[in-house]
Amino acid sequence: MEAGTITPAGERGTALHRSPAARLPDRILKWGLTALSVGVIVLIAYFFVRLVIESEPVFKQVGVAHFLFSADWVPSKNLYGALPLLVGTLITSVIALLLGIPVAVATALYITELSPRRIRGPLTVVVDLLAAVPSVVYGLWGFFFLIPKLQPAERWFADTFSFIPFVGGMVTGPNYFIAGLILAIMILPIASAISREVISTVPREHKEAALALGATRWEMIRMSVLPYARGGIAGGAMLGLGRAIGETIAVTLVIGNAPVIGHTIFQQGYTLSAVIANEFGEAASDPLHRAALIAAGLVLFVLTLGVNAVARAFVVRAERGRRATHTPSGMAA
Repeated sequence: MEAGTITPAGERGTALHRSPAARLPDRILKWGLTALSVGVIVLIAYFFVRLVIESEPVFKQVGVAHFLFSADWVPSKNLYGALPLLVGTLITSVIALLLGIPVAVATALYITELSPRRIRGPLTVVVDLLAAVPSVVYGLWGFFFLIPKLQPAERWFADTFSFIPFVGGMVTGPNYFIAGLILAIMILPIASAISREVISTVPREHKEAALALGATRWEMIRMSVLPYARGGIAGGAMLGLGRAIGETIAVTLVIGNAPVIGHTIFQQGYTLSAVIANEFGEAASDPLHRAALIAAGLVLFVLTLGVNAVARAFVVRAERGRRATHTPSGMAA
């Protein structure tokens, strides 16, 4: 038997045998990465525990249910009800999803499937550069440009479609819709990038098979590309939602900062992140007020973790479905 060959029993020859010292870098890398992963989990758990401890005074005084479902946020009277803040956070995030995700997916489809090769690279860079714009710039642009320019259109839309719930009624300058529109622009890069990467993984034979059967380009996208990539697109949308939920400065400048629940999307409101940014400085001398703001941060923390967990579940489910379609039974089906 020559040195370095494998015996019938499956044992390696002496030439391929490596000493424990030679395998030490692999072990260091393995345990180092394991330690970093555990450290991230421990850090998240530490953040959660600290937020719970710091929020305990307000929970003891008003109760968790009252804090979450009461609509009175008046720090001067020690009234802390976070429902208007939670509602404002959810409304602006949903508006951002409804406006931003279709544009992001359409942009990803155009770049990967329809655009000429010579403009594909520059167009990708332009879309990705939207993520490099500071949030305060988006907020100032929305405050000085979008609010005065869009107010006539908002009034027309509210009057014309007043029969739609949560649309007709008074229109103010800063409002939920402007905040959601700004957030839609801000989540566009991440949602488009994830959608673009997922769409680019669609096997070429799937698309060529659809075209060979006489499908048009749009029919090929609808029948082959979107079903294959829908899990990743949904995951990207959820990650964009997490980005929208936690945005602070841009929303603070354009939502109006009124701790009330607006009756329409064109009225002022507040969000969890905006109230923390606005009131934390003045809450240093009031322990209960400070605890209430930290409790708002706890709600925001749990909400963001939940959204990211849902996004991860979508991605894992899509990956399992994709593998199932490549098994022999899936191919036969």
